[in-house]
Amino acid sequence: MSTLRLGDTAPDFEQDSSKGRIKFHEYLGDSWGVLFSHPADFTPVCTTELGYTSKLAQEFAKRNVKVLALSVDEAASHQKWIGDINETQNTTVDFPILADADRKVSTLYDMIHPNASATATVRSVFVIDPAKKVRLTITYPASTGRNFDEILRVIDSLQLTDQYSVATPVNWKDGEDVIILPSIQDPEVIKSKFPKGHTVVKPYLRTTPQPNK
Repeated sequence: MSTLRLGDTAPDFEQDSSKGRIKFHEYLGDSWGVLFSHPADFTPVCTTELGYTSKLAQEFAKRNVKVLALSVDEAASHQKWIGDINETQNTTVDFPILADADRKVSTLYDMIHPNASATATVRSVFVIDPAKKVRLTITYPASTGRNFDEILRVIDSLQLTDQYSVATPVNWKDGEDVIILPSIQDPEVIKSKFPKGHTVVKPYLRTTPQPNK
């Protein structure tokens, strides 16, 4: 399958996991989703990633996000690995890890890059909205651990910009000023949409306090 692009419908699938059979779209329901792949079980970088993601459980929950990891090993191997993660990272992994031994999901989501490794999945991340549309894709090399604070930041931005006529600037974090979309030019519309006021830096660059704070 060709690479998934932003705005594409995330392919549905049914696959075994550390928590039993998962039907992906059914699992997500009306939630946002983060699907992220790992090269293999019992690997050091993945162990730290899954541990940290587990510690962010409340952060994902308050954003209405369900997390789903993937590794190409069997579910029984995942269970043993989760024991190691819980022990070494001082946490309790409570989200499913897909057991993608047949590479079905890895192939659907183009997670195996043959020039990097013929068998292991790269560190792919997909953020999927409640309409099952792909809203973010990030691919890291196997040697580099991901920044899950950044993934939360992007979800904050997506959820904010879906609701209001704004974009978020460089390095934006929740609570900071945002940018009014250039498509909004009518002063009365600006006044009604952004009652906290706004600053004109340039005609195309106008900032306003975050609308939902």
